[in-house]
Amino acid sequence: MLKIAVPNKGSLSETAAQMLAEAGYHGRRDPKELIVADPRNDVEFFYLRPRDIATYVGSGALDVGITGRDLLLDSESPAAEIAALDFAASTFRFAGPTGVFTDLADLDGKRVATSYPGLVGAFLTDNGIDSTLVNLDGAVESAVRLGVADAVADVVETGTTLRKQGLEIFGPVILESEAVLISSPATASGVDTLLRRLQGVMVARQYVLVDYNLPVALLDAAVALTPGVESPTVSPLGEPDWVAVRVMIKREQTNHIMDGLYELGARAILVTSIHAARI
Repeated sequence: MLKIAVPNKGSLSETAAQMLAEAGYHGRRDPKELIVADPRNDVEFFYLRPRDIATYVGSGALDVGITGRDLLLDSESPAAEIAALDFAASTFRFAGPTGVFTDLADLDGKRVATSYPGLVGAFLTDNGIDSTLVNLDGAVESAVRLGVADAVADVVETGTTLRKQGLEIFGPVILESEAVLISSPATASGVDTLLRRLQGVMVARQYVLVDYNLPVALLDAAVALTPGVESPTVSPLGEPDWVAVRVMIKREQTNHIMDGLYELGARAILVTSIHAARI
């Protein structure tokens, strides 16, 4: 069986489990279960702390896993990212007291608090900055006010939490992170199938099918508006001067494209969600 590591809690857990379910796998029903076999799909799930997943996969104890890119890099594990999964996006930045720091060089010789010493340390070293890292397990925003550090490096969304602590963002982006599928150094049988299924889920979430009818004379203009992933499917109708068109479009573009098609002269415009896909 393909051994798959899945986050057992935290921001990655629920979406990862839902994504695997949409891909046709059968995971745990009881949150206390740590190992669940899915013999129909020839896989076995291991529910682990997100921070530990890269270590287990990198050691070869498990074949693949879902974790954050930030956690993978911070672990310094030999596991490799094989696909981004399009959820749990986050940005890592430096922050310090307002007006004190302006660029990365200002951190030389300073103390930087972070929950990701491997990730931040490698970034500072790569940029020639010699800083002392203060390793904290979360809530690093208070480190400067409490005198533990001169600056912090952490996940930033709106920056509101940092501003409440009298901090401001400075310097370059450390990392753009998101959930990723990672693999052990030795490729296992079944990984390609898992990857295709997960990619199919992402396609199904990002796209919808649009069907519409329009006069043949307007087909070129309609295709320019809805070119599709490869090309539209065009079928003849009972009315010889009309055709039916089916095409995939980005979900967020749906209403704009429907408006454009209607103004062009298309009718019977229908939108259908995609449950699963293989592109």
